[in-house]
Amino acid sequence: MNESIIDNLIERYPALSYAREDFTAAYDILEATYEHGGKLLTAGNGGSAADAEHIAGELMKRFRLPRPINDSLAEKLISIDKERGASLARNLEQCLMAIPLVAHEALTTAYINDVDGYGVFAQQLLGFGREGDCFLAISTSGNSENILNAAVVAKAVGISIIGLTGADGGNLKELADVTVRVPETETYKIQELHLPIYHAWCMMLE
Repeated sequence: MNESIIDNLIERYPALSYAREDFTAAYDILEATYEHGGKLLTAGNGGSAADAEHIAGELMKRFRLPRPINDSLAEKLISIDKERGASLARNLEQCLMAIPLVAHEALTTAYINDVDGYGVFAQQLLGFGREGDCFLAISTSGNSENILNAAVVAKAVGISIIGLTGADGGNLKELADVTVRVPETETYKIQELHLPIYHAWCMMLE
C-alpha cells in the first residue's frame, strides 16, 4: 500500500522522483515515532506555518479512512453518560498526535515580546517535546533562524528531526536526521511541492 502511494506521488509530481529515498527515510522516522508512542511537533513561517497547521489537522482526525475509537473507550463513554457518550462514541476519531508550534498565540507573542522571536519555537519544543518525538521543520530556505534554534533543542532533547526544504536545504540539512529537498528555489514553487509530500505521509501513516 505504501509503495503504491509513493508511486502515485511520483507519477503526479515527477520532479520529486529524485527525493524518493529521503521521502521514504523521513516516513520511516514518522512511523517509528508513532509506533513507540511519540508525537509530531511541527513548525514553519508564513506559508510554511500554514502547512504546519495543515498537517496537524490531517493527523489529529481522519484524513481519508475512518478512524473509529476502540470499543473499550466507547463503552466507558456510554457508561459515564448514556446520551452524550453514545454520540461521542459514534463521532470521535482516533488521533495521531500532532502539535503545530505556530498555533499558540498567547505563548508565542509573550515570548516574542519578553525575549525575542528567534527562540519562540525552541521554547515550545522544550515544553511540549519529549525524547522519542519527531520535529518536522518546514523552511523553504532551510535557513529560518527560529526553525534552526528549535532543531538544536530537538537534538539536545533526543527528538528526531525531519527537514522539509527547497533545493539547497540550507543549514537545516546539517541538523536534520533526514532532509527532503524539493527541486525548486522560489518560495511559492517550493510550497506547492511540500503539500503533496506531507499529504502522502498522512496517507501512509493512516
